[in-house]
Amino acid sequence: MNTAGHPEATQRRGLELIPFRGLRYDPDRVGSLASVTSPPYDVVVRPDGLHHLQSADPHNIVRLILPQAGTPSARTEQAADTLRRWLDEGILTADAEPGLYVYEQRDGDGMLQRGVIGTLRVSEPSEGVVLPHEDVMPPVVADRAALMRATRANLEPLLLTYRGDGAAAEVVERTVEKPPLLVTTTEDGFRHRLWSITDPADLSRVQTDLAGRQALIADGHHRWATYLRLRAEHASPSPWDYGLVLLVDTARYPLRVRAIHRLLHGLPVSDALRAVEGLFRVRRLDVPLAGALTALAEASRAGNSFLLAGDGAFHLLDRPDPDLLARTIPGDRPAAWRSLDATVLHATLLEHVWRIPEDSPAHIAYIHDTAATVEKAERDGGTAVLMHPVREEVVRDLARQGVTMPRKSTSFGPKPASGLVLRALEI
Repeated sequence: MNTAGHPEATQRRGLELIPFRGLRYDPDRVGSLASVTSPPYDVVVRPDGLHHLQSADPHNIVRLILPQAGTPSARTEQAADTLRRWLDEGILTADAEPGLYVYEQRDGDGMLQRGVIGTLRVSEPSEGVVLPHEDVMPPVVADRAALMRATRANLEPLLLTYRGDGAAAEVVERTVEKPPLLVTTTEDGFRHRLWSITDPADLSRVQTDLAGRQALIADGHHRWATYLRLRAEHASPSPWDYGLVLLVDTARYPLRVRAIHRLLHGLPVSDALRAVEGLFRVRRLDVPLAGALTALAEASRAGNSFLLAGDGAFHLLDRPDPDLLARTIPGDRPAAWRSLDATVLHATLLEHVWRIPEDSPAHIAYIHDTAATVEKAERDGGTAVLMHPVREEVVRDLARQGVTMPRKSTSFGPKPASGLVLRALEI
């Protein structure tokens, strides 16, 4: 694929974003809008976090996106039953007319993000319209597909980015001058606001502008892969031809890019360090977490580096043996891919040094929160592997070349809160 993707596909169809009748909580039927929201399903990784959300309100969205019945089939049936009951009881209601939704997030540190929520035509990566940058894990896709089949709903939007600064951005800025449909502040300090765009002229401006754009999947690779699977299962045209997304114009609102860390179950730090002896330079850092992350950032400027934690200290791994990298990293990929920390972690450390299967939940967990990763490693006797984030331009350049990064390589944010607007396929 050339650096512009597939221009012929982009010019022919581009991003096709269409209005829908959003499902939203009736604020009079729940404790508060904040109490029914949740981070995306793959961010809620700790049992205590799940319990906290379930306890916040009996109608918290986590009961749909992460049902807790015993078996996989029971979980999907539970979510479908819960959704039907909430619709019957009026807990969730559909907006009167189809629209696109402007969504804003703002925190106390001056972070501001605005984007448009709608249903986007699902397209294959080969079309060059929606570009993935990470591989996916088939069991996760199968799990999400089962949930969407059972509920016949898109329960939370993916996060996509594009660079436009055109007519769609102008409509967004005009829309936020009007009274919002909802305002709520979640316990993480983010203030969320939502508006609808229903004016035909404004809808046309947004759609026409996006028709010439190309998007990068920032967060939600497994859900996009799920959309593709479900579309293939149904004859077109069908509601499954489209999936719920949040599109953010990063020309106006740049996202934060953070690392996703690894927790290696059953591998004590002492064993991990013993295995890398002579293969990496290893330095013990008796400093707080902030100081260790600073040291990691400095080391990352010179090459691949990682922090290991779990024994009460931090251990900085850097300067890998060049012969080791040459033996373990595939040579038929772009240089930018071969030099990624995530590539070295998965191809060299996990596969060849520690011999840990990357797709086994029994052996490895992927955690966004840095402190939580360290705390769990210390509590469980495992090893936390802390990563330094990849620059966004590297991610986008690889995606345009059609090169996917190792799974869970990046965390773009802020991520949209789940529970503010949903999509039911039959409404």
